[in-house]
Amino acid sequence: MRFGFHFFDMTLPGGPAGLAPAIRSAGRNADQVGASWFTVMDHFFQMEQFRTAHDPMLEGYTTLGYLAGITENVKLGTVVTGVTYRHPGILSKTVTTLDVLSEGRAFLGIGAAWYEREHLALGVPYPPLGERFERLEETLQIALQMWSDDEGPYNGTHYQLAETISIPAPVQSPRPPIVIGGSGEKKTLRLVAQYADATNLIAADTETVVRKLDILREHCDDVGRDYETIERTAQARLMPDFDADDVLANAEAFAGAGIQHLHFGVLGPDPAASIARFGDEVAPRLREVQ
Repeated sequence: MRFGFHFFDMTLPGGPAGLAPAIRSAGRNADQVGASWFTVMDHFFQMEQFRTAHDPMLEGYTTLGYLAGITENVKLGTVVTGVTYRHPGILSKTVTTLDVLSEGRAFLGIGAAWYEREHLALGVPYPPLGERFERLEETLQIALQMWSDDEGPYNGTHYQLAETISIPAPVQSPRPPIVIGGSGEKKTLRLVAQYADATNLIAADTETVVRKLDILREHCDDVGRDYETIERTAQARLMPDFDADDVLANAEAFAGAGIQHLHFGVLGPDPAASIARFGDEVAPRLREVQ
Protein backbone atom coordinates (compact mmCIF):
# COMPACT_ATOMS: atom_id res chain seq x y z
CA MET A 1 0.00 0.00 0.00
CA ARG A 2 1.16 3.50 -0.85
CA PHE A 3 0.95 6.27 1.74
CA GLY A 4 1.15 10.02 1.98
CA PHE A 5 1.01 12.75 4.60
CA HIS A 6 -1.31 15.72 4.98
CA PHE A 7 0.04 18.78 6.85
CA PHE A 8 -3.08 20.46 8.20
CA ASP A 9 -2.45 21.10 11.91
CA MET A 10 -0.60 24.41 12.04
CA THR A 11 -1.16 25.13 15.72
CA LEU A 12 2.42 24.24 16.57
CA PRO A 13 5.07 25.38 19.05
CA GLY A 14 6.96 28.50 18.00
CA GLY A 15 4.07 30.46 16.52
CA PRO A 16 4.37 31.89 12.98
CA ALA A 17 8.17 31.75 13.05
CA GLY A 18 8.03 28.01 13.72
CA LEU A 19 5.85 27.08 10.77
CA ALA A 20 8.47 27.19 8.00
CA PRO A 21 10.94 24.96 9.91
CA ALA A 22 8.11 22.55 10.84
CA ILE A 23 6.89 22.27 7.24
CA ARG A 24 10.44 21.96 5.93
CA SER A 25 11.30 19.13 8.35
CA ALA A 26 8.01 17.32 7.75
CA GLY A 27 8.34 17.54 3.96
CA ARG A 28 11.91 16.31 3.96
CA ASN A 29 11.08 13.46 6.30
CA ALA A 30 8.18 12.47 4.04
CA ASP A 31 10.66 12.28 1.18
CA GLN A 32 13.05 10.14 3.21
CA VAL A 33 10.46 7.60 4.35
CA GLY A 34 9.14 7.04 0.84
CA ALA A 35 5.80 8.86 0.96
CA SER A 36 3.87 9.19 -2.29
CA TRP A 37 2.16 12.50 -1.42
CA PHE A 38 2.76 15.49 0.78
CA THR A 39 -0.26 17.77 0.82
CA VAL A 40 -1.77 20.82 2.47
CA MET A 41 -5.31 22.14 2.72
CA ASP A 42 -6.66 24.79 0.41
CA HIS A 43 -8.21 26.85 3.17
CA PHE A 44 -7.65 30.33 4.49
CA PHE A 45 -9.17 29.71 7.93
CA GLN A 46 -8.56 26.60 10.00
CA MET A 47 -11.54 24.22 9.92
CA GLU A 48 -13.96 24.74 12.79
CA GLN A 49 -14.60 20.99 13.02
CA PHE A 50 -10.95 20.62 14.04
CA ARG A 51 -9.97 23.81 15.87
CA THR A 52 -11.23 27.37 15.36
CA ALA A 53 -11.23 29.87 12.50
CA HIS A 54 -8.68 31.91 14.49
CA ASP A 55 -6.09 29.13 14.56
CA PRO A 56 -3.19 29.30 12.06
CA MET A 57 -3.70 28.39 8.40
CA LEU A 58 -1.27 29.15 5.56
CA GLU A 59 -2.33 29.66 1.95
CA GLY A 60 -1.97 26.34 0.16
CA TYR A 61 -0.24 27.02 -3.15
CA THR A 62 2.37 29.34 -1.66
CA THR A 63 3.15 26.56 0.81
CA LEU A 64 3.41 23.99 -1.99
CA GLY A 65 5.77 26.25 -3.91
CA TYR A 66 8.00 26.36 -0.85
CA LEU A 67 7.85 22.58 -0.57
CA ALA A 68 8.72 22.17 -4.25
CA GLY A 69 12.12 23.72 -3.56
CA ILE A 70 12.98 21.65 -0.50
CA THR A 71 11.72 18.17 -1.44
CA GLU A 72 12.75 15.83 -4.21
CA ASN A 73 10.38 12.89 -4.54
CA VAL A 74 6.91 13.38 -3.06
CA LYS A 75 3.99 14.45 -5.20
CA LEU A 76 2.62 17.82 -4.09
CA GLY A 77 -0.96 19.05 -4.11
CA THR A 78 -3.90 20.28 -2.11
CA VAL A 79 -6.46 18.00 -0.57
CA VAL A 80 -8.40 19.64 -1.93
CA THR A 81 -8.84 22.99 -3.68
CA GLY A 82 -12.33 24.43 -3.38
CA VAL A 83 -13.56 25.13 -6.89
CA THR A 84 -14.92 28.52 -5.84
CA TYR A 85 -11.61 29.99 -4.69
CA ARG A 86 -9.82 30.47 -8.01
CA HIS A 87 -10.82 31.03 -11.62
CA PRO A 88 -10.27 27.74 -13.45
CA GLY A 89 -7.80 29.16 -15.97
CA ILE A 90 -5.70 30.67 -13.19
CA LEU A 91 -5.91 27.48 -11.14
CA SER A 92 -4.70 25.39 -14.09
CA LYS A 93 -1.79 27.80 -14.61
CA THR A 94 -0.94 27.64 -10.89
CA VAL A 95 -0.80 23.84 -10.90
CA THR A 96 1.25 23.89 -14.10
CA THR A 97 3.73 26.25 -12.45
CA LEU A 98 3.97 23.95 -9.44
CA ASP A 99 4.57 21.01 -11.76
CA VAL A 100 7.36 22.80 -13.62
CA LEU A 101 9.11 24.04 -10.47
CA SER A 102 8.82 20.68 -8.71
CA GLU A 103 10.15 18.96 -11.86
CA GLY A 104 6.99 16.99 -12.47
CA ARG A 105 5.56 16.33 -9.00
CA ALA A 106 2.30 18.31 -8.90
CA PHE A 107 -1.26 17.08 -8.94
CA LEU A 108 -4.57 18.92 -9.05
CA GLY A 109 -6.64 18.09 -6.01
CA ILE A 110 -10.10 19.60 -6.32
CA GLY A 111 -13.62 19.45 -4.90
CA ALA A 112 -16.90 21.34 -4.78
CA ALA A 113 -15.97 23.55 -1.76
CA TRP A 114 -17.91 23.73 1.49
CA TYR A 115 -16.57 26.22 4.11
CA GLU A 116 -19.28 28.89 4.02
CA ARG A 117 -17.86 31.06 6.82
CA GLU A 118 -14.54 31.32 5.02
CA HIS A 119 -16.21 32.37 1.78
CA LEU A 120 -18.39 35.01 3.39
CA ALA A 121 -15.59 36.39 5.54
CA LEU A 122 -13.23 36.87 2.58
CA GLY A 123 -15.82 38.00 0.05
CA VAL A 124 -15.69 34.87 -2.09
CA PRO A 125 -19.02 34.05 -3.79
CA TYR A 126 -20.63 30.94 -2.31
CA PRO A 127 -23.24 29.63 -4.77
CA PRO A 128 -25.66 26.80 -3.96
CA LEU A 129 -24.31 23.26 -3.95
CA GLY A 130 -25.76 22.36 -7.34
CA GLU A 131 -24.01 25.30 -8.98
CA ARG A 132 -20.75 24.48 -7.22
CA PHE A 133 -20.83 21.03 -8.80
CA GLU A 134 -21.55 22.57 -12.20
CA ARG A 135 -18.55 24.83 -11.73
CA LEU A 136 -16.46 21.84 -10.62
CA GLU A 137 -17.22 19.96 -13.83
CA GLU A 138 -16.46 22.99 -15.99
CA THR A 139 -13.19 23.53 -14.11
CA LEU A 140 -12.15 19.95 -14.80
CA GLN A 141 -12.94 20.41 -18.48
CA ILE A 142 -10.95 23.65 -18.61
CA ALA A 143 -7.93 22.10 -16.90
CA LEU A 144 -7.92 19.19 -19.33
CA GLN A 145 -8.21 21.56 -22.28
CA MET A 146 -5.38 23.78 -21.02
CA TRP A 147 -3.20 20.69 -20.59
CA SER A 148 -3.89 19.60 -24.18
CA ASP A 149 -2.92 20.95 -27.58
CA ASP A 150 -6.23 22.79 -27.86
CA GLU A 151 -5.66 26.53 -27.30
CA GLY A 152 -9.12 27.49 -28.50
CA PRO A 153 -11.98 29.00 -26.53
CA TYR A 154 -14.00 27.37 -23.82
CA ASN A 155 -17.65 28.32 -23.56
CA GLY A 156 -19.44 26.97 -20.54
CA THR A 157 -22.42 28.02 -18.49
CA HIS A 158 -20.31 29.62 -15.76
CA TYR A 159 -16.92 30.18 -17.40
CA GLN A 160 -15.96 31.55 -20.78
CA LEU A 161 -12.30 31.59 -21.86
CA ALA A 162 -11.30 33.24 -25.15
CA GLU A 163 -8.03 31.26 -25.32
CA THR A 164 -6.71 28.34 -23.28
CA ILE A 165 -3.00 29.04 -23.72
CA SER A 166 -0.76 27.47 -21.08
CA ILE A 167 2.96 27.80 -21.77
CA PRO A 168 5.16 26.20 -20.56
CA ALA A 169 3.40 22.89 -20.58
CA PRO A 170 3.55 20.70 -17.48
CA VAL A 171 6.64 18.55 -17.05
CA GLN A 172 4.51 15.47 -16.42
CA SER A 173 3.21 13.78 -19.51
CA PRO A 174 0.49 13.98 -20.55
CA ARG A 175 -0.44 16.24 -17.60
CA PRO A 176 -0.57 16.44 -13.80
CA PRO A 177 -2.89 13.86 -12.26
CA ILE A 178 -6.35 14.94 -11.11
CA VAL A 179 -7.57 13.91 -7.66
CA ILE A 180 -11.19 14.60 -6.75
CA GLY A 181 -11.93 14.70 -3.04
CA GLY A 182 -15.21 13.73 -1.43
CA SER A 183 -17.57 10.79 -1.25
CA GLY A 184 -20.85 12.00 -2.73
CA GLU A 185 -22.40 9.07 -4.53
CA LYS A 186 -24.45 10.81 -7.23
CA LYS A 187 -22.19 13.66 -8.31
CA THR A 188 -18.67 13.45 -6.84
CA LEU A 189 -18.04 9.82 -7.71
CA ARG A 190 -19.54 10.31 -11.17
CA LEU A 191 -17.05 13.13 -11.79
CA VAL A 192 -14.25 10.85 -10.57
CA ALA A 193 -15.28 8.21 -13.09
CA GLN A 194 -15.46 10.72 -15.92
CA TYR A 195 -12.44 12.96 -15.27
CA ALA A 196 -10.12 11.93 -12.41
CA ASP A 197 -7.03 9.82 -11.97
CA ALA A 198 -7.70 9.24 -8.28
CA THR A 199 -10.46 9.48 -5.72
CA ASN A 200 -9.82 10.64 -2.17
CA LEU A 201 -12.56 9.20 0.02
CA ILE A 202 -13.67 10.33 3.44
CA ALA A 203 -14.89 7.14 5.07
CA ALA A 204 -14.89 6.13 8.73
CA ASP A 205 -15.16 2.38 8.18
CA THR A 206 -14.52 -0.30 5.60
CA GLU A 207 -18.22 -0.97 5.00
CA THR A 208 -18.59 2.61 3.79
CA VAL A 209 -15.51 2.23 1.59
CA VAL A 210 -16.88 -0.90 -0.05
CA ARG A 211 -20.21 0.80 -0.79
CA LYS A 212 -18.55 3.93 -2.19
CA LEU A 213 -16.21 1.94 -4.41
CA ASP A 214 -19.06 -0.23 -5.69
CA ILE A 215 -20.86 2.96 -6.70
CA LEU A 216 -17.70 4.31 -8.31
CA ARG A 217 -17.43 1.09 -10.32
CA GLU A 218 -21.03 1.54 -11.51
CA HIS A 219 -20.28 5.09 -12.62
CA CYS A 220 -17.22 3.81 -14.48
CA ASP A 221 -19.37 1.27 -16.28
CA ASP A 222 -21.84 4.01 -17.21
CA VAL A 223 -19.19 6.25 -18.79
CA GLY A 224 -17.08 3.46 -20.30
CA ARG A 225 -14.12 3.94 -17.93
CA ASP A 226 -11.84 1.17 -16.71
CA TYR A 227 -12.31 1.20 -12.93
CA GLU A 228 -8.79 -0.13 -12.39
CA THR A 229 -7.27 3.00 -13.92
CA ILE A 230 -8.49 5.06 -10.94
CA GLU A 231 -6.31 5.11 -7.83
CA ARG A 232 -8.40 4.58 -4.71
CA THR A 233 -7.16 6.70 -1.82
CA ALA A 234 -8.68 7.41 1.57
CA GLN A 235 -8.00 9.77 4.44
CA ALA A 236 -6.69 8.66 7.82
CA ARG A 237 -5.20 10.32 10.90
CA LEU A 238 -1.77 9.90 12.46
CA MET A 239 -1.86 10.79 16.14
CA PRO A 240 1.38 11.79 17.91
CA ASP A 241 1.16 8.67 20.12
CA PHE A 242 0.14 6.28 17.33
CA ASP A 243 0.54 2.54 17.78
CA ALA A 244 2.23 0.99 14.73
CA ASP A 245 0.31 -2.28 14.99
CA ASP A 246 -3.01 -0.43 15.09
CA VAL A 247 -2.06 1.66 12.05
CA LEU A 248 -1.15 -1.47 10.13
CA ALA A 249 -4.29 -3.33 11.15
CA ASN A 250 -6.40 -0.41 9.94
CA ALA A 251 -4.43 -0.26 6.69
CA GLU A 252 -4.95 -3.97 6.09
CA ALA A 253 -8.69 -3.56 6.62
CA PHE A 254 -8.86 -0.66 4.16
CA ALA A 255 -6.76 -2.56 1.63
CA GLY A 256 -9.21 -5.43 1.90
CA ALA A 257 -12.01 -2.97 1.10
CA GLY A 258 -10.22 -1.81 -2.05
CA ILE A 259 -8.09 1.16 -0.93
CA GLN A 260 -4.62 1.38 -2.51
CA HIS A 261 -3.26 4.51 -0.85
CA LEU A 262 -3.79 5.89 2.66
CA HIS A 263 -3.31 9.58 3.21
CA PHE A 264 -2.44 10.36 6.83
CA GLY A 265 -3.31 13.71 8.36
CA VAL A 266 -0.47 14.34 10.82
CA LEU A 267 -1.31 16.07 14.07
CA GLY A 268 1.10 18.16 16.15
CA PRO A 269 3.03 19.07 18.17
CA ASP A 270 5.91 17.64 16.08
CA PRO A 271 4.71 16.37 12.69
CA ALA A 272 8.25 15.74 11.43
CA ALA A 273 8.99 13.42 14.35
CA SER A 274 5.75 11.50 13.79
CA ILE A 275 6.60 11.05 10.12
CA ALA A 276 10.12 9.85 10.97
CA ARG A 277 8.77 7.32 13.47
CA PHE A 278 6.19 6.21 10.90
CA GLY A 279 9.08 5.60 8.51
CA ASP A 280 10.84 3.39 11.05
CA GLU A 281 7.90 1.48 12.50
CA VAL A 282 5.16 1.41 9.87
CA ALA A 283 6.38 2.13 6.33
CA PRO A 284 8.44 -1.05 5.73
CA ARG A 285 5.49 -3.24 6.75
CA LEU A 286 2.86 -1.07 5.09
CA ARG A 287 4.52 -1.51 1.71
CA GLU A 288 3.76 -5.22 1.94
CA VAL A 289 0.04 -4.66 2.50
CA GLN A 290 -2.07 -5.41 -0.60
